[in-house]
Amino acid sequence: MSLRGLRLLLPWVLTISLIPGIAHASPGGSITDVQRRVDQLRTEAGDAAEAANGAQVRLAALLRTLSGVQGKRALEGAALGTLKKNLGLIAASAYKTGGIGAGIQLLFAPNPSQYLASAGVLESVTRSQGVQLRRYGAAEQRLHQTSLVVGDQVKLVKAAQREFAASAALAQGKLAAAERLLSSLKGDQRRRYFAAQAARNSADRKSSLKSAKLGKTISGRGGIALRFALKQIGDAYLWGGAGPTRWDCSGLTMIAFRQAGLSLPHSSQAQIGYGRRVSRGSLQPGDLVFFYRSITHVGIYLGNGLMVDAPRPGRNVQVVSVDSMPFAGAVRL
Repeated sequence: MSLRGLRLLLPWVLTISLIPGIAHASPGGSITDVQRRVDQLRTEAGDAAEAANGAQVRLAALLRTLSGVQGKRALEGAALGTLKKNLGLIAASAYKTGGIGAGIQLLFAPNPSQYLASAGVLESVTRSQGVQLRRYGAAEQRLHQTSLVVGDQVKLVKAAQREFAASAALAQGKLAAAERLLSSLKGDQRRRYFAAQAARNSADRKSSLKSAKLGKTISGRGGIALRFALKQIGDAYLWGGAGPTRWDCSGLTMIAFRQAGLSLPHSSQAQIGYGRRVSRGSLQPGDLVFFYRSITHVGIYLGNGLMVDAPRPGRNVQVVSVDSMPFAGAVRL
């Protein structure tokens, strides 16, 4: 799958459609219970989406490597073809001149001195044949080894494609299940649910803007990234979103640090490999903080135990406690 193919696939995986194997949920219970279940499904969808981001980054790297070794194989194949052609010319020449042995040629030569001089040239040609044969053998071995590398890379690419597709399908299925729950709400129930959702987002935005004042005096690259991210408070979550008004967690951190001159991949699983690892007790504003064992969420530390992040489907960019989810690590860029 090409990078262009991946970009074309993302809108598909973001659509809400029914997937076989995803159980139908009925709301049951109160509006609060429905909200809790929808929140959980959307959180799981966000985790799966971020896992798909990681698979996409790995797949892109594998495709670049595959393209490189395929190009190397093509060059080595062309070089081998040239050597093979040269050996063919040498073989044809030897066939034409090799009918009479060297001793017989000397016996009947009208000028023995002239023949002995040409025999020296013949020896040189023979040595050249040996060099060409050795070069051909070495080139053939290189091509064989490169072809094995190409085969291994193709297998890795196919595995990454399957990983991406599985994570994308899981995210889509979770979103579809959440939508089925919401669509089962009727009339007043539905109005009350969305009113509560809007009130929660409004309260989150108000609280987040108040906490954002902590980022005004932070210096360095982390401060630049942090202030950019804080300006996006209230923007909606979108899987694969990297601005200007919709974000997923690693899309927000990627673009935030781009403002500070740093290039990060669009994946929390990849971003944790950048910079210097720091402990939770050593956190400073501007550090990237990561969550869950499989690293499926990232935010930017603000200070006072808070961070700014793009949480999950249905929630907006906000400031929340670092303790709101399982901490997995942090890096300083």
